[in-house]
Amino acid sequence: MTHMVLEEKQSLEERCNQILKNMEASLTARDRVGIQDFVLLDPYTSESAFLENLRKRFHENLIYTYIGTLLVSVNPYKDLDNYSKKQMDTYMGVNFFELPPHIYALADNVFRTMQSEFNNHFILISGESGAGKTEASKKVLQFYAVSCPSTRLLNNVRDRLLLSNPVLEAFGNAKTLKNDNSSRFGKYMDIQFDHQGGAVGGHILSYLLEKSRVVHQNHGERNFHIFYQLVEGGEEDLLRWLGLERNCQHYSYLVQGDCAKVSSINDKSDWRTVRKALSVIEFSEKDIEHLFGIIASVLHLGNIKFEPDARGYASLNKNQELHWVSKLLGIPSQVLQQGLTHRKIEAKTEEVFSPFSVDHAIYARDALAKAIYGRTFNWLVNKVNESLANKDSSRKTVIGLLDIYGFEVFNVNSFEQLCINYCNEKLQQLFIQLTLKSEQEEYEMEGIEWEPVPYFNNKIICDLVEEKHRGIISLLDEECLRPGEATDLTFLEKMEEKIGGHPHFVTHKLADQKTRKTLDRGDFRLLHYAGEVTYCVVGFLDKNNDLLYRNGKEVMQQSKNVIIKHCFPSTEPDNKRRPETVVTQFKSSLVGLTETLKSKEPWYIRCIKPNEAKQPGRFDDVLVRHQVKYLGLMEHLRVRRAGFAYRRKYDIFLQRYKPLCPDTWPNWKGTAAEGVRCLIKHLGYKPDEYKMGRTKIFIRHPRTLFATEDAFQVCKHKLATRIQAKYKGYRVKGDFMKQREAATKIENCWRGMMARKEREKRAWAVKVIKKFIKGFITRNQPACVENSEYLAYVRQNYLTRLRDNLPKTVLEMRSWLTPPPIMQEVSKLLKKIYIRHMVGKYVHGITTQRKAQLLLKAQTSSMFKGKKENYPFSVCRPFQDTRISVEDINIKVLQMIRHEHIKYSVPVVKYDRNGFRPRLRQLIFTQDAAYLVEEAKIKQRIDYSSLKGVSVSNLSDNFLILHVTCDDIKQKGDLVLQCDYLFEALTKLSVVADKLKCIKVVQGSVRFDIQPGREGFVDFKNGQESMVYRAKNGHLMVESTRTKSR
Repeated sequence: MTHMVLEEKQSLEERCNQILKNMEASLTARDRVGIQDFVLLDPYTSESAFLENLRKRFHENLIYTYIGTLLVSVNPYKDLDNYSKKQMDTYMGVNFFELPPHIYALADNVFRTMQSEFNNHFILISGESGAGKTEASKKVLQFYAVSCPSTRLLNNVRDRLLLSNPVLEAFGNAKTLKNDNSSRFGKYMDIQFDHQGGAVGGHILSYLLEKSRVVHQNHGERNFHIFYQLVEGGEEDLLRWLGLERNCQHYSYLVQGDCAKVSSINDKSDWRTVRKALSVIEFSEKDIEHLFGIIASVLHLGNIKFEPDARGYASLNKNQELHWVSKLLGIPSQVLQQGLTHRKIEAKTEEVFSPFSVDHAIYARDALAKAIYGRTFNWLVNKVNESLANKDSSRKTVIGLLDIYGFEVFNVNSFEQLCINYCNEKLQQLFIQLTLKSEQEEYEMEGIEWEPVPYFNNKIICDLVEEKHRGIISLLDEECLRPGEATDLTFLEKMEEKIGGHPHFVTHKLADQKTRKTLDRGDFRLLHYAGEVTYCVVGFLDKNNDLLYRNGKEVMQQSKNVIIKHCFPSTEPDNKRRPETVVTQFKSSLVGLTETLKSKEPWYIRCIKPNEAKQPGRFDDVLVRHQVKYLGLMEHLRVRRAGFAYRRKYDIFLQRYKPLCPDTWPNWKGTAAEGVRCLIKHLGYKPDEYKMGRTKIFIRHPRTLFATEDAFQVCKHKLATRIQAKYKGYRVKGDFMKQREAATKIENCWRGMMARKEREKRAWAVKVIKKFIKGFITRNQPACVENSEYLAYVRQNYLTRLRDNLPKTVLEMRSWLTPPPIMQEVSKLLKKIYIRHMVGKYVHGITTQRKAQLLLKAQTSSMFKGKKENYPFSVCRPFQDTRISVEDINIKVLQMIRHEHIKYSVPVVKYDRNGFRPRLRQLIFTQDAAYLVEEAKIKQRIDYSSLKGVSVSNLSDNFLILHVTCDDIKQKGDLVLQCDYLFEALTKLSVVADKLKCIKVVQGSVRFDIQPGREGFVDFKNGQESMVYRAKNGHLMVESTRTKSR
């Protein structure tokens, strides 16, 4: 238990130290990367200083900056390593101002405040198209997905929350001139949390889907993503069933912007993501089938072409596209055709169908397409809500995410821009009210007098737009509903009549001469809080009416498509009153949204687009200045700075700055408030520079805080130097004392140990020497106690020397070490074993070829060893397979003996039988006979069967006599030959002819047959030199020198 307490205390201490180290990071880093909180910007009213700080941080890849608790985010247009799981962990559970600004810091602070106060919150994400609103909402969702508690159920809810994004983006986002993934609807998402902080459900509200995009896109823009994803990524079977081709150019609704393909958008990949997301959100296969059937039917509907008949009315003749719309929506072709070409008019007692002109038919077709897509989108949002619905009825806390269009100013601004900018006016009004309210509540809670803050109240503009009977919305509705020829220009005239004197409204007619040059006759200009916006009234009435003829609804009510039946219910009221206009519906939904937001605690993310080209690292001052203005950032900063720029709890402020006062350093004994009072008195704060609240100190000017921070930085270095010096001295002295004590102990121990070892060594040496002397004296006596160790030493010594001096080969066995008397028998036995080992090792190491050589040598030895004088000299000469290669034998000879295999050939000198003249010949042994060859002639063939014997002398000459059988006088007699390779040739002959026993070694003379009946002799003797000649007795005399025995 004590251990756990110590651990907790230590972790708390580490945590405090970390907070102290990171606290006020926005102050210490201000010179390097700008100020992290605009509230601390000294010239806070200067727009240029605001932009300079924003630019400085942007170029350092620091895209987030605070204005109090409001987060300003600048789109970097590149991937930053700021959103990893590690980064999320860093910001979890950390004080809001403890770490550099980040969207995770705001998301975590919202979550922890919700848990601690158990109330509802919302995050308003605003900015113009392309500023990164959608990405910001994704990052918040991803943070909650990782940081919230995890169970199987909670993980399912988390996955559905995350995957609802790609589905709604596919159906509600499109490429515009400013953004490749622009949200064309406003989205408010509630994330519901249980008491443990787990995400258990969600709910989504959508606002003002830009339905006109379904039938018309400006140049450089696209329709909603889902159309292109279906055509480009849909499976072949699905496209075949839907009647679609894999080519966007074939569909009228997809090519008006002339950019069906965009390099930054991968429609195939996005299609796979949407299909997977629909499955996770629990759309049934039937729902998915009907949903894509509707999307395909809209494309087919756009391809329907009308032709004028004889009377000029619209007609359809066997239209293939009509067939596909009929099939996919489950509506009879005749009914659909009549609904597209006729209008139903109800008289008092009867119904009349009035035919459309071609232009009216096109209008009705487009109105039907917009209605189908708009209602299907609402069904899709409701279906996602069903999947996210929380089944537990217990109370839940909520965090809302409002991702809504920002203030829009284009070259040509129409009805949609008026609605969007009106929405931003209402949100700005709410934003200022809530900010002032939170500031006022904090001041009252701290007991500080609230001073009214001057600010621009945009209620005058909101009233201009929404006031009953006199506002622009009322006038527009009145013009849409009145009988007679109402046009966009009559609407403009009515505004000039009713609100012409309003200071924030001007038209071409009402403007002065200078302003009139900037306005067309169909324009009116409103002075919004963010600046002037000029609107063109063309299309206002049509867009506000957004009428779908009654018989168009009736046609849809006959559909067999489940989703269409749900979107166009047969129970829908069929009153004859005109439905609410678009702007009235939008106004009502906006009122509901503001009421929802007022019931929650607000948090803000303002997204800024740094340049129009979407290039990283480029900061367009004019564009950013414009956004800073219409996002109301300067207004918000003025509200935050109207009172006090900086506020902190007493304990945090004292903990950081107490080194600046001798009375509070190092430890303050009293309360934190008293310590702060003592500290600021020492620092010399003037009374108008600060206020003391109940729990916080409020500092009015940033320069006061910066001066304090700069003093702290100087003091910190001095304190650090003194602490380091003291600490180093203490550590060095302690280390020295420890080392000295340790050295003394080691010296004592070492000396004692060395003395004991020396004494033991000497005693052992005396004992060994005595035993050695006694053993030497009695070494020749039988083994006993006195000489046993000595004899063992003698044995060991001999064996060790023998091991180191063993002969390398068998021939070196004479160098065997002489053993002492006690080891003689053992030495003989070891010598015998070692010889056998060496012989065995040699035998196992020889190759097959070498073995064959040795066998031949052994046979030679058996024939000539001890019999012929020069045999010992032949032992070291290796035998070869032949001495004459095949190439050196004449080809005619080879042809004559080709049927016999040549076994061996050798050059010889043949001595004639008569006269003993020497002649060079070749002696060839085949498998059947021996041949004596002279160049191309075979001089004599000797069958092995007729070879009686071979004679050689016992001296050192190289002569051999081949004795052959001579039965016929015509046959040649014995051969007298001289061969340099005598032993090799005779050994080969004995093997090939199997004549081992026929080879004889003789002394003195050898008789040979010249021919039958005639004989000759060869005499052998030793002489001074080797010579061969014919002796006087007619014999062949062979003299050879005597060889020395080896």
